[in-house]
Formats: sequence, structure tokens, C-alpha cells
Amino acid sequence: MKEKINQYVDEMKNKLYDISQFIGNNPELGHEEIKASKLLSETLKENGFNVELGTCGLPTAFEAVYDSGIEGPHVGFMAEYDALPEIGHACGHNLIGTMAIGAAIALKKVINECGGKIYVYGTPAEETRGGKVTMAEEGIYNHLDVALITHPSDSHRKSGTSLAMDAIQFKFFGKTAHAAAAPHEGINALDAVIQTFNGINALRQHVTSDVRIHGIIPEGGKAANIVPDHAVAQFYVRANDRRYLNELLEKVKGCAKGAALATGARLETSFYELSYDNMITNEALSSIYTSNLIALGVNPDEIHEPGSGSGSIDMGNVSHYAPSIHPYISITDVHTPAHTHEFRDAAMSKKGFEGLILAAKCMANTAYDVLTKPELLKTIKNEFKNR
Repeated sequence: MKEKINQYVDEMKNKLYDISQFIGNNPELGHEEIKASKLLSETLKENGFNVELGTCGLPTAFEAVYDSGIEGPHVGFMAEYDALPEIGHACGHNLIGTMAIGAAIALKKVINECGGKIYVYGTPAEETRGGKVTMAEEGIYNHLDVALITHPSDSHRKSGTSLAMDAIQFKFFGKTAHAAAAPHEGINALDAVIQTFNGINALRQHVTSDVRIHGIIPEGGKAANIVPDHAVAQFYVRANDRRYLNELLEKVKGCAKGAALATGARLETSFYELSYDNMITNEALSSIYTSNLIALGVNPDEIHEPGSGSGSIDMGNVSHYAPSIHPYISITDVHTPAHTHEFRDAAMSKKGFEGLILAAKCMANTAYDVLTKPELLKTIKNEFKNR
């Protein structure tokens, strides 16, 4: 049956190529992906999927469903299609969205023989506001038995981890005064920001090695001869584990509270971006994906172990609601970091398209294993339950 799935993907090659090239040549920023969302969702609709647009109140999100009519597992494919400012699809999302629908359509051709449901989620704004975060919070992934996505890279890599992240903002309010003539009458909000940074810098020696805390001062006063009555600090706080991050965040807040107390400034705390959870790879599902990649002709020696996971991705949030993987597929033969002009070119190249086809087949084959092997699904679910 997997040979049939692979054949169906091959039969769609021209269509998938045109879609990936169109999205690549028409880059759209997060929550503005009107053309990409329309093209992907309409292609699914043309192939027998029921499509709902504007999922979870996100205008460029969508949910596409095909129900075999036979009870069975629910498998989900995540589609991304937002671009980066100025450099377009330099993260290869033109490939991600296209490979997701390619896998889903090919699997749909055989699912009536084994049962189950196929879901494709159009997830906007991965690069900025994390569409999957909002969708996960709305509970849209709760019913999935597995969730799959594959990301382009300069090498084949197994699914790994990512850092949980909170974007926290501290606003300090003081009192203006002439900085030379009457400084004693002022309350310096900028001093509170500086002390917050100093407190966090002292905290760094007492956190685990995975932690990353980096911040900016978007507002720090208007003129040097006026005691600033308003100042703002913004921080990204990251850690390997959501639970540890929650503990760490209280300590970071404590630094700001202490600074407010020391200076007499009033403090307001808020989150200025959505929170990302750490990626939890389901190893049982990842192992099947890797086996399918090898079966499709990839040399096992070319499949690398996961990296250290120093960034944050919104697929991490999905992985807290459904067994998930986020492996990487090679689209270039040379070392090419993402978010560069060179990676954008790779995502539009012949090698990039070959990676798209390989990933579509591998995801569809992996989903087919989930649909047809109850013991495998049981193992996947047990691992997820005990994560």
C-alpha cells in the first residue's frame, strides 16, 4: 500500500511543484498569507476534503478534513506558509505547506481501505505570533492521535526538542524632575529597568545551562536632563522545560519587583507575545518516520541526531496536546543556515523540491503505519501519556 501512496505523490509532482513555486514567488508575512492559504485550502477542497476557513478566528488559518467513514485514528498534518520580511521564504515554508497537502491527498487515496480521518491544519504566522499556539489553546488538536510536520534544512535530522519561551514586559512608572536642579524630587523609572537587568544578570549563575534570557529597553526616557518617569524592559525567557520555565519566570519577575521597590517606581507586568512550549518529540512516532525515510532510499548514515534545540517553535505547543514530531529534511548539499538568501534559493531549487516530495511520502507512509498498526498507536499513546 505504501507503494501506492508513493505513486500518488509522484502523480501530483507537477501540481505540487507549481504550488510550492507560486507560494515561494509570492511571499506573505504572518497573518497576511491570503494567497498561500487560499491556494492550499482550495487544492484540498478539489481533492475531496471538507475545508473550514478562518479557524480559531485566524483569517488565514484553515482546517481540512477527510473522513473515511470507518472508525480509526485521527492523523494531522501541519501546514506552514508564512514568509520572512525582505528575504521571503528563507525558512522554506513554501515547501512545508505544500508537502503537508501532498501527504494528506496521497493518504486520502488509500484511507478508505483502512479507516480513520485525515486533518490538515493551515497554521499561519509561525515566524512571528505562532498560529499553532492560538489553535492549541483553543483545543483544536486535542482529538489528534498524531501530529506531523517536516521542516526543510541543510541535512536530514531526527525530530528533537525546542525551548519553551515567554515574552515578558516590565513597565516602570516614576516621577519626572529636573535631573540637575531637583533630582531628589524625581523617581527614575530607567533606574528600575537597569536594576532589573542587573538582577537578571546575577540570576544567570543560578539557572540551568539550557536557560536563555535576553532583553531590550524599547523605552528609557526622552531627554538626559529629565528624570525618566516611564521606562520599559522586554525579555525573552527560555528553558528546555515548560515547568522549569514557569519557576524561572517567577524569579525574573522578582528581579523587577525588587527594582521597583528599590527605586520607588510602580511596576506593571505583562506578556507581549504568545508563549511557546518546549517541543516534546514522541520517540515511537519519530522512529517510524526514520524507518520510512530509510525505506525511501535515504542512507541511515545521512540521518543525523537532533540538534540542541536552542530556538523556540510553535509546534512545541502542539506536542503538549497530541503525540508529535518535527523532523528535518535536506534541501541542499552544502551547509546553508535558514533565514538567509542562500536558503531561500535552496527552497526554490530542484533539490528543494526533491526534499518536498521525499517528505510528503515519508509523512504519508508514517501516518499509514499509525492507521494500520494498533500496537504502534498504543505505544505512541502510552509514551505521550507518560511524557
